[in-house]
Amino acid sequence: MNETFQNFIAALQHDLQQPLPGRTAQYHMAPQPRPGAEADDSPQTNARQSSVLILVYPYANTVYFPLILRPTYPGVHSGQVGLPGGGIEEGDNDLIDTALREAHEEIGVEPAQVTVLGQLSTLYVRPSNNLVLPVVGWAAERPTFLPDPREVALLIEASLLEFLDPANQRTEVWQLQNRTASVPLFGVQNQVVWGATAMILGELFALPALRQVPRFVQA
Repeated sequence: MNETFQNFIAALQHDLQQPLPGRTAQYHMAPQPRPGAEADDSPQTNARQSSVLILVYPYANTVYFPLILRPTYPGVHSGQVGLPGGGIEEGDNDLIDTALREAHEEIGVEPAQVTVLGQLSTLYVRPSNNLVLPVVGWAAERPTFLPDPREVALLIEASLLEFLDPANQRTEVWQLQNRTASVPLFGVQNQVVWGATAMILGELFALPALRQVPRFVQA
């Protein structure tokens, strides 16, 4: 494995074992104003336990990770860009298992390819009543992706550098349900990443290891 990538992974793992940036970093990428303010983000007692996988891997001389464009369907996240993931199911030992299983089902990543580094802060997604645990893992090489067309309209392989580029970050005014909101977002590869996914990535990008994403020459 490339030494530069290995050092990045070690730094990322270290950061995930420290106190996390948490809600402050999440809210940096949250639409404002929040409906009902912060109290609205308290999970319902029947919230579904869910997880997503942020999988980093070396590719094209830097660090990449996969996102998915969800197909159009009768649901609140129809047609949105997100991270592979979903709700816990019978047979999952824990939410890490859930993230790995969902990544395998949705984009074909074999769980054996993934080394889990840690977790980010949970995020309650009120529109779908999901309490989401972001799981962070790495693979030594680019996986062979096999997107399930029933769940994935488009696989998006993005570099961390694309997301960290200020030119790809902006705020727009949108009409969201019953309110007008300022929506921070990432614009990458002609796709818009906002809402819960942007909030999860906002915490990831607040980690010290992300202050200098490496470029390297792969063997």
